[in-house]
Amino acid sequence: MRSLPPAWLAVSRLLAPALVLLLGAAPLARAQAAPSGEQAEAYAVISRLFDAMRARDTTAMRSAFVRNASMQTLVGDSLVRFEPIDGWLIGVARAPAGLLLDERLANPVIHMDGPLAVVWVDYWFFAGERFSHCGADAFQLMRQRDGWRVYSVVDTRRSQGCTPAPQK
Repeated sequence: MRSLPPAWLAVSRLLAPALVLLLGAAPLARAQAAPSGEQAEAYAVISRLFDAMRARDTTAMRSAFVRNASMQTLVGDSLVRFEPIDGWLIGVARAPAGLLLDERLANPVIHMDGPLAVVWVDYWFFAGERFSHCGADAFQLMRQRDGWRVYSVVDTRRSQGCTPAPQK
């Protein structure tokens, strides 16, 4: 067996620990720091929206949106289903009493430019303890005199191929 030259051994001894550190840090690269400042204000609207859904408070849910807000769901590869926000609110109000509607959010990515904010977030939806579906929500918000409001939501939905949901 042929031995490696001494210079190679010295380099490999230096690179091996660096490689281990780099590979160990890879999962952290996807994580984003907690939102702060205006980003936190915009994201708080999304958090309050789903807190209100869990509490079945459709008045509080409605307050997160501008008057003519829109909601779209991408269905498959080529269909977009448009739904009025009021349709979602009615669905929440008509869900069986005692059934917790729980949309768990993770990995928010927030971009802002003046009065525009875009919040992309992974989600997992549960009806009671039963997992229903997962996907991504893309919220577009605008800053108004009284704070941030959602003017558009686009989401994807799938029931298979989901990563494990975050804990409550």
